[in-house]
This record gives sequence, C-alpha cells and structure tokens, in this order.
Amino acid sequence: MFNVTTKSMQWGEETLTLETGKVARQADGSVVATLGETSVMANVTYAKEPKPGQDFFPLTVHYNEKYYAAGKIPGGFFKREARPTEKETLTSRLIDRPIRPLFAPGFKNEVLVMCTVLSHDLVNDPDVVAMIAASAALTLSGAPFMGPIAGCRVGYSGGEYVLNPDVEDMQDLRSNPDQRLDLVVAGTKNAVMMVESEAYELTEEEMLGAVNFAHEQIKPVIDLIVSLAEDAAKEPFDFSPPDYATLYDKVKSLGEDKMRAAFAIRDKQERTTAIAEARDAVKAGLSEEELEDANLGSAFKKLESTILRGDVVKNGNRIDGRNLDTVRDIVAETGMLPRTHGSALFTRGETQGLVITTLGTGEDEQIIDALHGNFRSNFLLHYNFPPYSVGEVGRVGPPGRREIGHGKLAWRALQAVLPAPTDFPYTIRLVSEITESNGSSSMATVCGASLSMMDAGVPLKSAVAGVAMGLILEDDGEYAVLTDILGDEDHLGDMDFKVAGTEDGITSLQMDIKVAGITAEIMEKALAQAKAGRMHILGEMNKAISGAGEFSVHAPRIETMQIPTDKIREVIGSGGKVIREIVETSGAKVDINDEGIVKIASANGEAIQKAYDMIHSTVAEPEEGQVYKGKVVKIVDFGAFVNFFGKRDGLVHVSQIENRRLNHPSDVLQEGQDVWVKLLGFDDRGKVRLAMKMVDQETGKEKTSEDAAE
Repeated sequence: MFNVTTKSMQWGEETLTLETGKVARQADGSVVATLGETSVMANVTYAKEPKPGQDFFPLTVHYNEKYYAAGKIPGGFFKREARPTEKETLTSRLIDRPIRPLFAPGFKNEVLVMCTVLSHDLVNDPDVVAMIAASAALTLSGAPFMGPIAGCRVGYSGGEYVLNPDVEDMQDLRSNPDQRLDLVVAGTKNAVMMVESEAYELTEEEMLGAVNFAHEQIKPVIDLIVSLAEDAAKEPFDFSPPDYATLYDKVKSLGEDKMRAAFAIRDKQERTTAIAEARDAVKAGLSEEELEDANLGSAFKKLESTILRGDVVKNGNRIDGRNLDTVRDIVAETGMLPRTHGSALFTRGETQGLVITTLGTGEDEQIIDALHGNFRSNFLLHYNFPPYSVGEVGRVGPPGRREIGHGKLAWRALQAVLPAPTDFPYTIRLVSEITESNGSSSMATVCGASLSMMDAGVPLKSAVAGVAMGLILEDDGEYAVLTDILGDEDHLGDMDFKVAGTEDGITSLQMDIKVAGITAEIMEKALAQAKAGRMHILGEMNKAISGAGEFSVHAPRIETMQIPTDKIREVIGSGGKVIREIVETSGAKVDINDEGIVKIASANGEAIQKAYDMIHSTVAEPEEGQVYKGKVVKIVDFGAFVNFFGKRDGLVHVSQIENRRLNHPSDVLQEGQDVWVKLLGFDDRGKVRLAMKMVDQETGKEKTSEDAAE
C-alpha cells in the first residue's frame, strides 16, 4: 500500500531522518523530517497552469505549530489553535525567503508549501527542521525548483561555534552572557541564500565565521535530500520560460530614453510619476495584442532593471547621484512628543520613523505561550507601515507578515544593549510609526528606537544603528555593493543585506538575495562597507543625544525589594487579601515573583514608600530595643494592646505606660490613639512586651536618664 523511502544521517549530536511515501500521498511532494524527536511534515502542491494575466510568482508558505506536538492543549475559550503566532509568522518568512529565488525565472504558477509541527522534543527547534522538510518536499515535487537548500542554527559560546544549540540555550539570550549568538543560515551547496540573527556585539570576522561554519554544516543535509530525490522524486514539470524577447525589444525601443530620464530624477515621488508616464508612453505605442501579453510587466521590469543596474556597475552612478558607499543625509531629533515617556524622529533621506517609548510595570509584560512552555517578555517592539508612508492608498488592518518581520529584526538588534531587568525593572514598549519610506525602514526603526529609549531615560549600554546594503551582480561576475539602498535599488537589485550594531560589534544581521547565492568574498565586502556606514550613522545620532535623557515625569517609578521566599505567602495573604490592602491603601502597584523580588510602581514617590513600609513590616521581624509608632487597639484592666509592627500587637503593661501609678490605663489612653512604644522583648511564651514611659510621646525619641529623672 505504501511506497516508503527513508534516508538518515548523523547531524551534530542528533539523527536527521527524511521520510516520504506514507502520508499525504496526493500532495505533489510530501516529506516528514525528524531531528531527535522533533518532527515536521512538509507538503507541497502547485498549480499546473498560471492564472491568466498574472505577472508575479504566487508562492505561499505556511508554518503551523500544533500544541499536541508538545503534549499541550491550547489556551483560550475555544481550546483550538487560532491565528498564527509571531513564531509561526516569522518561521513562514524564514522558509519563504531562501526558496523563493530558486524557482525557475518566469514560473508564475501558484505554489503552496505547508509545514506542520507533529512532534517537539523541547530540545531541537522545529523551524530549521521545517525548512529542511520544505526543501525536500519541493525537490521531490517535480516543480521547477533549482534547489535543494538546507538550513541550520548556530550559537557562539566560549569562542566556539555550536551547531543547532538546544531551544533552552537560545531562550532569552540577554540573560545568558555565555551564549552570544542565535544565527539561522540557509543556502544551496554552493552559496548562502539567507541569514537571520540576533547577536551580542560580535565582530565582522566572528559573524562571517559563523555564516561560513553554518554553510559547511548544511552541505551534508543537501546531499541527503539529493539522495532521497534520486529514489523518490517525481518527473520534472514540463516548464519552459516564456520567450518575450520580441516584446522586450519593442518596449526598449519605445521607452529606453524616457525611462533613463525618469531614473535620473532624484526625488522619489517625482521619479515614480515620471516612470509611470514613461510606461504610459510605451503602452501607447503597443498593439492591443501586445498590451494583453502576460509578459508585459516582466518586459518593463527588465528594462528598468537594465537601466539601473548597468549604470551602477559600469559607472558607479546611483539613482540619487550618491557614491556606492555614501549614506543619505540624516536628521535625528528627540523629545518630539510632550506626554510620552520617550520619543525620537529619525530621518534618513526619504525614509523616516517616529519611534515612541512607553515604560510600564511587571503587569505590562507580555506572556508568550509557546510549544516549549510559557515565558514572559519585558521588551516589546511594534512596527507599523501605513500606506501613506509611500504615498499610496490601501487597506489598513492588523499587522501583516512584513510588519511582524521588520519589527522582530529591530527587536533583535536592540537586545544586546538593554539593561538587565534587575537594574531597570521596567517593561519597555517601543512603537515605530513609519511616516516615510524609500529604503530600509527597519533600520530606521533601529536608529529611532535607540534614540527614543535614551530620551526616555533607559540606561542603554550604547547606541545602536542599522544600515541596509544592496548588491548588483552581473552575469560576467562583476558586482557593486551599495550602502544605504533606496527602494528601487532593493526592488531591482540582487540583495538586501541589513546590519545593525554598536561601535563595538554587530547585534543583528539579516540577508536575503534574489540570485542563486553569493560568495564569501561579496559578503566580506558587504560587512566591511556596512561597518563604515554604521559608524557614520552612529556619529550623526550622537549629535542628537548623548547618554540617557531625563526620566519622564509621566512614567511610573519602580522600586524593588527582596523578601524571603517563605514570606511571600504572608505578603499575598489568603486569597490575595493582604496585597490588595497594600495596593488600595498605598495607591501603588505591587508585583511579586517566585524568587521573592517585589516591584513597587507608582508615579507618586510617597505611594511607593508607603507600600514599601507596609511590605517591610509584614515580612520583617521587630528588633528588641527599637522604638516604633503604634496604635492602641484594645484597653484592658492590666494594660493596653498596641498594634506597632504591621499586623503585630504587643502589650504595654499598666506599669509601663507612665512614670506614675495609674488607677486604670484608660486614664491616659483610648482606643485608636497613636503612641510611641519601645520593644522590651518577649516573655517565656513569646508574647511581646512593650513600654511607653521611656519614650517621648511628642517626638518618638527614647528618653535619656536625665529625662526619666525629671
């Protein structure tokens, strides 16, 4: 019934197995990849005909995590997996980016890749396994895919690169100084296709070494996929790239001069308008049949690409007249908004980001429900890219894959410079509103976020800047690396290479390419050129702010205190009664974790102090010989009971009230009266003994022997 093919190999410390032929047999390609006890099923289907008039490649990748894979039941009312999590969205992008450039040019049939996590051993991250499974399924499917690719994760600890470190090792790198890198690399056997990383100020040499290490580690996996394909691949799909040479020649003859003149305009909006007018002029000279040709869009793109790329490689001329390694003009401003905790406006050429910082308490931390368990994050970054930022109209809705991906890239870039939660016990939320865009708004977000947090008084280790690099790679091997690319250079170029970091090193690296891979030589040049660009941007940022700004009067103040873990129950009280009373009485927010760390937050310093005193009196023990302020709670014939230390009461014997004989304590005391008492000690039964007569009831100071004599 089944025609199963299985291939296995030892990969690092685990066994990697690829299997096909048992499940999802109606899909064009189906592979279950298993690393350790983490299994991911990838299924590929593709349309056998393109949709009429379609001028783009409709590839869709879905990565889905099923809670049953880790023996969990989803939360929420419906107890069912709902909208994609951030991890699922980011992993879908992670798989899409290296495989998209490897489909045959001109292939516009719809392709669907679905990766489902079936089992998770909580050790091996399923994202890399899913990438391998997707590549294998595409290779078996018969689709015109010029792979296979493979991917792996690399850590960097103790000066050594680590292949596929455990999930736990990659969790919250900010609090793990021994682990300095979380890098995912994908590529073919000959070249690297995609890089994604979170780093902790690694040098360019260390990052390049990590990428090269990863590339060597994925080569045996590619051989394994090829071996599987040799036994189980379907017949290649009969596809020939469309021949539109005649149409292109006509488009070129009609529009080359106009298009060159349009690309010579430096202002983006004017250039966009001129390009649209050049297109309209070309269309006016085409026949009705040529206008309906599905390859007309490709012909226009080829003409635009030829004009832009040829000028850059041959003459070093860019659209806006810059040199290859020049960064556009930068204006950085802070303190833009009066009521926010921190704000910055970062403008680089025609790209602009308004980044706002909000400081919150432990209650504001994000609780993340992941397959490997729940965890909390006190650093959030949300990126918004509205249509007006590029002068367009369009649908406005929830964040898409692009917004989530760009926001996560900036989030990774800033991790290395954040203060430890113990030093700065705030939840930090950044929102980047992209108000203009013409080239790398994610890197503008990094720069603006760094400035905004400094404006909010966040004690960052240092400033972080980011720059986007581009590449023009010609068929003859000639190439040009571009610093701070424009939108058109990204669209018509071969690489989007984003590097963020401090003066001391790289904190994030992301690379996507549109060709069949780039060499180590090109990557080394791009890293060196990016470093020079980053240093220039940091210099411009330093003009806007130096060090941390003043802490906003509108931001909450947070004080921390440590209490014994065996006292946590007393502070919380039965059903939360005690902590609710502390919050209601003081007006401050109080948060206690399992380690006994208490965070007290309020914009009012008196409220914080009041809550602090209440908690301290609850968990501390009174000291013999000390003077305390208390309240008379009950009067009896032989004395008065005084509440003097939190909930603790003690007896002031009638003989210890005043230096004279009293008929009854009520002669001088009444219930509810505030008094000063000295703790004399504890009797044999542990009862508290207090005295009033040796304390000045006006000042609360203990009387001297002379005072007592009087």
